[in-house]
Amino acid sequence: MRVLAVLCALLWAGQVLANCASDRVSMRGEWGEARFQVELADTPQERSRGLMFREDLPTMSGMLFVYEYPQTVSFWMKNTLIPLDMIFVDRTGLVRGVHHEAIPGDLTPIPGGRDIFAVLEINGGLSRRMGISTGTQMRHPVFEGGPAIWPC
Repeated sequence: MRVLAVLCALLWAGQVLANCASDRVSMRGEWGEARFQVELADTPQERSRGLMFREDLPTMSGMLFVYEYPQTVSFWMKNTLIPLDMIFVDRTGLVRGVHHEAIPGDLTPIPGGRDIFAVLEINGGLSRRMGISTGTQMRHPVFEGGPAIWPC
């Protein structure tokens, strides 16, 4: 019986760890739950390049921009060839805002707001179709250093 309990605990721990990996973002809200494969952009050079020059982005994929500390952020679509949704997230993993369907090549600044720690870019229109909005929760290992609302 004790062996069974240990096996169950190990399986549960493995499942929790499988849900949190640097190349995956989980999101949940009243609409349900979803998981995205992501590339991490956590250096100034990676954040500067972002998804520029990409001709496509697979469905349920994206790029997660992570900052050293929460700050005021703004994005633009210079050299970006595909429409994107930008999901602005605070240090706890709470979505603070969504910019829907940013226009490819547009140089107009897209403000994300204050105290933003991470930004997830996904295919344009996907946030609206899924129901991702302010109040949605995000889970990823980058939120573990603070008061994560949905810990790994």
